[in-house]
Amino acid sequence: MIPLTLTDMQILIAASVFILGCVCIVLGAFVLISRGYSREVRTLAAHSARLGRKGISDELATLVNSASDLVSSINQLVRTATGVGVFLVSLGLVFLCSSYWVLQQIEWVVA
Repeated sequence: MIPLTLTDMQILIAASVFILGCVCIVLGAFVLISRGYSREVRTLAAHSARLGRKGISDELATLVNSASDLVSSINQLVRTATGVGVFLVSLGLVFLCSSYWVLQQIEWVVA
């Protein structure tokens, strides 16, 4: 068994929380960059707008309603992905601050 002092344990906890915070920030940034408004979402929005125009010109009310529902769903999808990314970045920052706080609680002994 490895003998760990209280200081060693605090350093291990701070290091693991710091690493977890960095991972959360990287994942949050990845979600914000990649999932926010991807190529597929832009293509789907363009096609649904074209579909809505065709429905208006052909006077098809159900087609127009479906296209507007699709556009609102795409908008909700983008907002949800952005919210997840911001949450992950915020959680990462909280972890980094917690790691710093744990390190500040250590009573360093000067020999």
